[in-house]
Amino acid sequence: MITSIAFDADDTLWHNQYLYNMTVERFADLLSPYHDRQWIMDRLDTVESGNLAYYGYGIKSFSLSMIETAIELTEGRITGGEIQNILDYTREMIRAPVEVVPNVREVITELDPRYFLMVITKGDLLDQESKVARSGLGDLFDHVEVVSHKTPEVYAEVLKRLNIRPENFLMMGNSLRSDVLPIVDIGGVGVHIPYHSTWSHEEVEISAVQRDSYYELEDIGQLPGLLLQLNS
Repeated sequence: MITSIAFDADDTLWHNQYLYNMTVERFADLLSPYHDRQWIMDRLDTVESGNLAYYGYGIKSFSLSMIETAIELTEGRITGGEIQNILDYTREMIRAPVEVVPNVREVITELDPRYFLMVITKGDLLDQESKVARSGLGDLFDHVEVVSHKTPEVYAEVLKRLNIRPENFLMMGNSLRSDVLPIVDIGGVGVHIPYHSTWSHEEVEISAVQRDSYYELEDIGQLPGLLLQLNS
């Protein structure tokens, strides 16, 4: 029986990818006098991937990758004013309004009395805690966990600390790599809600066997019905 439910945050509870994409476009505009736009975006993606092991996920690490890419692609000719522009993009991302995904508030409110509800997300602790508070959903969650990586081992440690058995746990998110498959690996229930765009770092090839190991919903509004099915 499912007694505990966790949700990924970005692009599951609230929109985030559009903000990232918009900033990448602005960054490409900034450096367009130096290089082709597509080359700039591809190089930023490569630098960001390489920096995940050093800086982790989140807006601040993304900002450092933009600065590093700018220095590299301009061969050090980037100006102080252009660096300031990148820092301004970062602040605007951090201050951006939190736009909750449709049906999230209604579903969370419905489930709140009957389940232990959590947010498990990657990124910067301060940034993610701020988003939870600004979303207006904070009071509906029993626990918020911000982690550096989402692996089976990390999930197992979180569940052990909270005294939750994997077979009683359901995790919902938009990333198969981070939110769904690691939960299936430890014996929990994974639920995938595809988002219209997926961060390249989260893309993963799925085998036929893996595809049968988790549930896929079109909308979070279908979650209460799935829970009735699982707990019947």
